[in-house]
Amino acid sequence: MPKNKGKGGKNRKRGKNEADDDKRELVFKEDGQEYAQVTRMLGNGRCEAICVDGTRRLCHIRGKMHKKVWIAAGDIVLVGLRDYQDDKADVILKYMNDEARLLKAYGELPDTLRLNEGVDVDGPEGEVEGSDYIQFEDEDIDKI
Repeated sequence: MPKNKGKGGKNRKRGKNEADDDKRELVFKEDGQEYAQVTRMLGNGRCEAICVDGTRRLCHIRGKMHKKVWIAAGDIVLVGLRDYQDDKADVILKYMNDEARLLKAYGELPDTLRLNEGVDVDGPEGEVEGSDYIQFEDEDIDKI
Protein backbone atom coordinates (compact mmCIF):
# COMPACT_ATOMS: atom_id res chain seq x y z
CA MET A 1 0.00 0.00 0.00
CA PRO A 2 1.44 3.42 -0.92
CA LYS A 3 1.59 5.78 2.02
CA ASN A 4 1.33 9.30 0.60
CA LYS A 5 -1.38 8.82 -1.99
CA GLY A 6 -3.63 11.72 -0.96
CA LYS A 7 -7.24 11.94 0.08
CA GLY A 8 -9.68 10.91 -2.62
CA GLY A 9 -9.63 10.62 -6.35
CA LYS A 10 -10.19 12.95 -9.25
CA ASN A 11 -13.78 13.74 -8.26
CA ARG A 12 -12.45 15.35 -5.09
CA LYS A 13 -10.04 17.43 -7.14
CA ARG A 14 -12.89 18.68 -9.32
CA GLY A 15 -14.70 20.03 -6.29
CA LYS A 16 -18.37 20.51 -5.75
CA ASN A 17 -20.63 22.16 -8.28
CA GLU A 18 -21.02 25.42 -6.40
CA ALA A 19 -22.03 28.00 -8.96
CA ASP A 20 -21.49 31.66 -8.18
CA ASP A 21 -25.11 32.62 -8.70
CA ASP A 22 -25.07 34.92 -5.71
CA LYS A 23 -24.82 38.62 -6.46
CA ARG A 24 -21.32 40.01 -6.29
CA GLU A 25 -20.28 43.62 -6.14
CA LEU A 26 -19.82 45.29 -9.52
CA VAL A 27 -16.15 46.04 -10.18
CA PHE A 28 -15.34 49.18 -12.18
CA LYS A 29 -12.07 49.83 -14.00
CA GLU A 30 -9.19 51.66 -12.36
CA ASP A 31 -5.99 53.22 -13.68
CA GLY A 32 -4.12 50.77 -15.88
CA GLN A 33 -7.25 48.71 -16.59
CA GLU A 34 -9.69 48.65 -19.50
CA TYR A 35 -12.92 46.93 -20.52
CA ALA A 36 -12.67 44.58 -23.49
CA GLN A 37 -14.77 42.14 -25.50
CA VAL A 38 -13.22 38.80 -26.43
CA THR A 39 -13.17 38.27 -30.20
CA ARG A 40 -11.64 34.79 -30.30
CA MET A 41 -10.01 32.22 -28.09
CA LEU A 42 -6.49 31.19 -29.05
CA GLY A 43 -5.77 28.36 -26.63
CA ASN A 44 -2.97 28.01 -24.09
CA GLY A 45 -4.71 30.47 -21.77
CA ARG A 46 -4.75 33.27 -24.32
CA CYS A 47 -7.43 35.18 -26.19
CA GLU A 48 -7.75 38.10 -28.56
CA ALA A 49 -9.88 41.01 -27.42
CA ILE A 50 -10.93 44.44 -28.62
CA CYS A 51 -10.64 47.01 -25.86
CA VAL A 52 -13.07 49.89 -25.45
CA ASP A 53 -10.33 52.31 -26.52
CA GLY A 54 -10.32 50.60 -29.95
CA THR A 55 -7.08 48.62 -29.61
CA ARG A 56 -6.96 44.90 -30.44
CA ARG A 57 -4.85 43.16 -27.80
CA LEU A 58 -3.54 39.66 -27.13
CA CYS A 59 -4.73 38.81 -23.61
CA HIS A 60 -3.37 36.26 -21.17
CA ILE A 61 -5.84 34.62 -18.78
CA ARG A 62 -4.37 34.72 -15.29
CA GLY A 63 -3.69 31.47 -13.47
CA LYS A 64 -6.39 31.99 -10.83
CA MET A 65 -9.02 32.05 -13.60
CA HIS A 66 -7.47 29.44 -15.91
CA LYS A 67 -9.69 26.30 -16.11
CA LYS A 68 -11.99 27.73 -13.42
CA VAL A 69 -13.73 30.64 -15.16
CA TRP A 70 -14.69 29.77 -18.72
CA ILE A 71 -14.30 32.60 -21.20
CA ALA A 72 -15.82 32.46 -24.68
CA ALA A 73 -15.91 34.77 -27.69
CA GLY A 74 -18.23 37.70 -27.08
CA ASP A 75 -17.69 37.87 -23.30
CA ILE A 76 -16.97 41.19 -21.61
CA VAL A 77 -13.80 41.13 -19.50
CA LEU A 78 -11.69 43.53 -17.47
CA VAL A 79 -8.07 43.55 -18.62
CA GLY A 80 -4.98 44.94 -16.95
CA LEU A 81 -2.81 46.91 -19.36
CA ARG A 82 0.96 46.44 -19.44
CA ASP A 83 3.27 49.44 -19.19
CA TYR A 84 5.94 47.88 -21.40
CA GLN A 85 3.73 46.17 -24.04
CA ASP A 86 0.78 48.08 -25.44
CA ASP A 87 -0.44 45.22 -27.66
CA LYS A 88 -0.72 42.73 -24.76
CA ALA A 89 -2.88 42.63 -21.63
CA ASP A 90 -3.94 40.32 -18.79
CA VAL A 91 -7.53 39.21 -18.15
CA ILE A 92 -8.39 40.12 -14.56
CA LEU A 93 -12.14 39.52 -14.37
CA LYS A 94 -14.98 38.16 -16.47
CA TYR A 95 -18.30 39.97 -16.22
CA MET A 96 -21.51 37.95 -16.14
CA ASN A 97 -24.29 38.90 -18.58
CA ASP A 98 -26.28 40.94 -16.06
CA GLU A 99 -23.12 42.74 -14.90
CA ALA A 100 -22.25 43.64 -18.49
CA ARG A 101 -25.76 45.04 -19.00
CA LEU A 102 -25.34 47.14 -15.85
CA LEU A 103 -22.00 48.47 -17.08
CA LYS A 104 -23.63 49.46 -20.36
CA ALA A 105 -26.50 51.13 -18.49
CA TYR A 106 -24.03 53.10 -16.33
CA GLY A 107 -22.28 54.34 -19.46
CA GLU A 108 -19.01 52.51 -18.81
CA LEU A 109 -19.33 50.53 -22.06
CA PRO A 110 -20.08 52.26 -25.38
CA ASP A 111 -23.49 51.89 -26.99
CA THR A 112 -21.93 50.37 -30.12
CA LEU A 113 -20.80 47.32 -28.15
CA ARG A 114 -23.09 44.33 -28.75
CA LEU A 115 -23.71 42.07 -25.78
CA ASN A 116 -24.77 38.41 -25.73
CA GLU A 117 -23.45 37.64 -29.19
CA GLY A 118 -21.04 34.91 -30.07
CA VAL A 119 -18.17 34.70 -32.50
CA ASP A 120 -19.09 37.52 -34.90
CA VAL A 121 -18.54 40.41 -32.47
CA ASP A 122 -16.92 42.85 -34.87
CA GLY A 123 -17.97 41.56 -38.28
CA PRO A 124 -20.05 43.56 -40.72
CA GLU A 125 -23.78 43.06 -41.02
CA GLY A 126 -25.15 41.30 -44.06
CA GLU A 127 -23.44 39.23 -46.72
CA VAL A 128 -19.69 39.59 -47.29
CA GLU A 129 -17.89 38.98 -50.58
CA GLY A 130 -15.94 35.73 -50.55
CA SER A 131 -17.75 34.26 -47.58
CA ASP A 132 -18.31 30.51 -47.28
CA TYR A 133 -22.09 30.84 -47.06
CA ILE A 134 -23.84 29.21 -50.04
CA GLN A 135 -27.52 29.71 -50.73
CA PHE A 136 -29.24 27.06 -52.86
CA GLU A 137 -32.28 27.64 -55.00
CA ASP A 138 -35.46 25.81 -54.13
CA GLU A 139 -35.86 22.87 -56.46
CA ASP A 140 -38.30 20.01 -56.54
CA ILE A 141 -36.32 16.83 -56.24
CA ASP A 142 -39.42 14.78 -57.05
CA LYS A 143 -39.57 15.99 -60.67
CA ILE A 144 -36.73 13.71 -61.79
